[in-house]
Amino acid sequence: MREVITLEQVEKLADQLPTIQQLKLVARICEQLTAKSTIEDIESNKEKLKQRKLQLVESLLDEVDSLEDDSQGEFDAVEDLHLLRKERVKQICQNDA
Repeated sequence: MREVITLEQVEKLADQLPTIQQLKLVARICEQLTAKSTIEDIESNKEKLKQRKLQLVESLLDEVDSLEDDSQGEFDAVEDLHLLRKERVKQICQNDA
């Protein structure tokens, strides 16, 4: 089992180090804290993104549920695609003119 070391003990030990070693210690501690902070930020952002995606899915599902099927009669998908293509070609030709 690890012995718990107090901040005061660490300060006394660090005070015994030469100045250059103290600076290296400070730099290492800063790097470790930055890495921890970055990992925590990433995890937090992942969770926030997941929550936003879930909200979007719920919103889309609610919207889909609220839609009524207003199609009546037969639907010819091929014919509809041909009409859409003709309209798009017409739009493109008008834009080029």
